[in-house]
Amino acid sequence: MKRRVPVLVQTSALLLALTSGVTSAYTVQKGDTLYSLARREGVTVEALVQLNRLADTTLSVGQELVLPSEQKAQQIAGVKVLAPVMLKEGDIFTLRLTGERSAEARVRFLSEVNEDVRSPAEDLAPFGAAGEYVVLGRVVLGQRRPLTYEVRLGDERITGSVPVSSRGLKVQNLNLAPEIAARRQDPKRVEEEALVEKAYARRTPQAWSRPFLGVPGVRVVTSQFGQPRRYTKDEELKYHYGTDYAAPTGSPVQALNDGTVVVAGMYPARGGLVAIDHGAGVVSMYFHQSKLQVKVGDQVTRGQIIGQVGSTGISNGPHLHLEVRVRGEAVNPAALFNRMLP
Repeated sequence: MKRRVPVLVQTSALLLALTSGVTSAYTVQKGDTLYSLARREGVTVEALVQLNRLADTTLSVGQELVLPSEQKAQQIAGVKVLAPVMLKEGDIFTLRLTGERSAEARVRFLSEVNEDVRSPAEDLAPFGAAGEYVVLGRVVLGQRRPLTYEVRLGDERITGSVPVSSRGLKVQNLNLAPEIAARRQDPKRVEEEALVEKAYARRTPQAWSRPFLGVPGVRVVTSQFGQPRRYTKDEELKYHYGTDYAAPTGSPVQALNDGTVVVAGMYPARGGLVAIDHGAGVVSMYFHQSKLQVKVGDQVTRGQIIGQVGSTGISNGPHLHLEVRVRGEAVNPAALFNRMLP
C-alpha cells in the first residue's frame, strides 16, 4: 500500500518549495491529471494548485507546471550547500548557500569544461542577502553526463555531482517553405548573432525583486523547449532553444521581469526581437514580433508590454518564441514562471 503523507507534512513541503525555490519544471503529457501528478509527487492536489497558481484544474498537453523537488545538503566552513538530486538537460537550477560566510564562497561547474558552452566553469559569486545566497546553474541541451560542481570557501573545497537525464521529446519536422528557410543564410545574420552574443556575455547585478511572470493570454504551446527538430527534410537535428506559444498577430508581449533592453530590432532569423538583461546572467528573449514597443537602453518592469506577437523572421505562423538564457545557454523558461528563483 502506498504510504499517505500527512497533510501537515505536505503543507510544510509546499511552503519549502514556495519559499526556497526547490522545484522542477514539468511539461504535461497525454493522460496526466492533477490527481495523478499529485499522487506521484506525494503531495495534495491543492498543493499543486497553489504552487502553480492554477485557476483551472483541467490540464492540457504541453502545459508547463512546476513540481516540488528534493535537494541534497553538504557543508563547507559552516556554510550549508543545497544542490538538486536530479536534473534534465536544459534545466535551470540553484545551488543554495546558507550561513554567515555564504557570500564569500565561490562556485564553478566543472563539468562545463568538456561541454559546448560559451563560458565554461566560470568563477561565480553567490547573490542574495542575510545569509541566504544562490548561484544559478544550467544544464546544456544534449548534455547527459552528470553535472559536477565545486564550492570553495577560504582554504576549504567541496565537490558534488548531479545525474542528468534526457527530456525525452519526439523529433519535430518543421518542413519550412524554401523562401523562409533561406533566411538562415541571410548575410545580415552575422550582425544578428554578434548582437545576441554580446547580450549573452553581460554580467550585471540581479535586477529583479519580484517573481517572474508567466505568459498570460498566450497559453497554447506549439513547440516545447528542448524539442529536437529539423527545419527542412533530412537536415541535421537541432534543439529548440525556447518555447513557442501560438497567439494572434498583434497580441501583447510582456516582459517576464524587470531589466534593461539590450537588443531591439528586426532580424533575419529571430524577426522582431527584444532581449532583456535581468542581471545575474539571466537574459529573456522574445522572437518573431510584428511590432516593437521598446528600444535598446530602456528600463522595463515586470509585465510591461514590449511588443506584439507576429510571424517575422524564420516562422511558420503567428506565435511568440520565448527564450531564457543563463550565461548564454538556453534553459527551460517555465522553471521561472511565477518564481523568484528556479
